Amino acid sequence: MTLTQRGTQRATLPIGDAVASLLRDGLPVRFTAYDGSAAGPTDAEIELHLSNQRGLSYLLTAPGDLGMARAYVSGDLQVVGVHPGDPYEALKLLQNHLRFRKPAAGEAIALLRGLGLSNLKPPPPPPQEHLPRWRRVMEGVRHSMARDAEVIHHHYDVSNRFYEMVLGPSMTYTCAVYPSADATLEEAQTEKYDLVARKLGLQPGQRLLDIGCGWGGMVRHAAREYGVNVIGVTLSREQAAWAQEAIKAQGLDHLAEVRFQDYRLVEEGDFDAISSIGLTEHIGVRNYPAYFGFIRDKLRPQGRLLNHCITRHDNIARSTGAFIDRYVFPDGELIGSGRIITDVQDAGLEVQHEENFRVHYAKTLAGWCRNLVDNWDECVAEVGEGTARVWGLYMAGSRLAFERNEIQLHHVLATKTDARGESGYPLRHTF
Repeated sequence: MTLTQRGTQRATLPIGDAVASLLRDGLPVRFTAYDGSAAGPTDAEIELHLSNQRGLSYLLTAPGDLGMARAYVSGDLQVVGVHPGDPYEALKLLQNHLRFRKPAAGEAIALLRGLGLSNLKPPPPPPQEHLPRWRRVMEGVRHSMARDAEVIHHHYDVSNRFYEMVLGPSMTYTCAVYPSADATLEEAQTEKYDLVARKLGLQPGQRLLDIGCGWGGMVRHAAREYGVNVIGVTLSREQAAWAQEAIKAQGLDHLAEVRFQDYRLVEEGDFDAISSIGLTEHIGVRNYPAYFGFIRDKLRPQGRLLNHCITRHDNIARSTGAFIDRYVFPDGELIGSGRIITDVQDAGLEVQHEENFRVHYAKTLAGWCRNLVDNWDECVAEVGEGTARVWGLYMAGSRLAFERNEIQLHHVLATKTDARGESGYPLRHTF
């Protein structure tokens, strides 16, 4: 090996050979690299192409999903054979068949030297990447109002037009409920909102608080279909503006409003029902007692809560992973439905029903990916190819995780049962 400058070495090991040497069962796809090397079957339907040295540096300096994500989002790692709006088939193949072995220390050093020590200088991450968690800690208390507002802005204020193309007309960024296997995404989103309304037992003239209301889908459905007075709150300024326009356009402003506001600042109380659809993932597991305590205090006696959120398949705390934390849901946390039910009960609410919609979320994500593929050019023009790649990767990967029962989606329905034991709940479910 020839030293080119202090601390660097010219690469002498073909990248394809290095990759192949680390695989226990061989490569299920074709791999090619900018140095002309290759590995894996020549007739593979899917090919990974590492197009430049920056991509190699991403892979070497952030091993695992973060380095792969950086290279992929930046365009340095290309996946041939699938659409970037829906790389599901590639992810499925890699997860089923790609098994790396851990090299011994001496072998790892030899590999790094062979690939060139100059590649161990980390390149700047893609602009879509959020600050690492330790930096966020330095800049604000986790789940403070200011920090929560910033991370919600990072994820949800991408572009309303982008979300219209990906989510479809419902503008609903939460799990749909499919009334049948062949139902459309829009039909399933309508069914989801109506199921929530039925579980809450909504009646004309009642008052509903929708926490983390997004673009106001539940707000409008409850007002339009059930004659309910609704307040929705969101930490996304763009969501609130879009929702208010939709409310006025549908002539619902006498019943409904959406506020750009932290739920903790809602002053009204004595609500007949509270819906929390896709917010619990953002508030932090340690904050569950305070969150459900807040909801209890905002409900009238015999009022109802419907909590809809992504969960783990068990109740063991673990990280969401670097890619999700940096690119998708900064500060997001997931835990099992058992922990959620426990904290709902410990807050003084009586759990009446629990339901898992895991398979429905896999179908929902497949629908969003189809929309992204169908609108790819316009989405890229709206937010840039890097951000569009993030969404395709995230949604396809999440679909796979739901299919494999790594994550789930649970409804928990509870009542604020009064001191006499009166819950206002019927003898049997009516939804």
